[in-house]
Amino acid sequence: MKLYSYFRSSAAYRVRIALNLKGLAHEISPVNLLKSEQHSNEYTSKNAQGLLPALETEHGVLAQSMAILEWLEDYSPDTPLLPTNSWDKAQVRSFCYAIACDIHPIDNLRVLKYLAAELGATDEQKNTWYRHWIIEGFKKLEPLVVPEGPFCFGDKITLADICLVPQIFNALRFEVDMSPFPKLLAVYTHCNQLPAFDAARPENQSDAQ
Repeated sequence: MKLYSYFRSSAAYRVRIALNLKGLAHEISPVNLLKSEQHSNEYTSKNAQGLLPALETEHGVLAQSMAILEWLEDYSPDTPLLPTNSWDKAQVRSFCYAIACDIHPIDNLRVLKYLAAELGATDEQKNTWYRHWIIEGFKKLEPLVVPEGPFCFGDKITLADICLVPQIFNALRFEVDMSPFPKLLAVYTHCNQLPAFDAARPENQSDAQ
């Protein structure tokens, strides 16, 4: 497998964690978002959406991190990242979608670029925007973390942890005060002690700047 990734892309970060946890051999192919390489003909010929990540497999190229994570669950079921119970599985997905659908899309790089280039937002205004939506999202997630176990939903890693860790990385990068979210921060801290999460960290990628 080949994962098209950018070291600070939180969506690509999710997939890196999952590939590591499942022990799936893969190659990382960096795509520099700051240089707009995701819009190059070379990349869009593989992923017409022109977004990261994309996973190249024996079946073809799959885009969208949540679709990739769900496919990896089916492809490599021996290391499950979703509960078996349908209700519990839905709760994990709900947590993931709160990040992937409600927080991440309005805080990603193309939105920040638009705020600056088209609306004339200053760096301070962009950072204020970013922090506001992170905090609003985390307010909704903090109560959902169960008290039993070191992960979001108890003593087993799920896709919820995989989605949360990159989002907190970005929050800390933008100097979000995490003191109101002790449960989320505890999950983040614990996960980053695990080799699969550590190896996926942005600073440990070959294209890290």
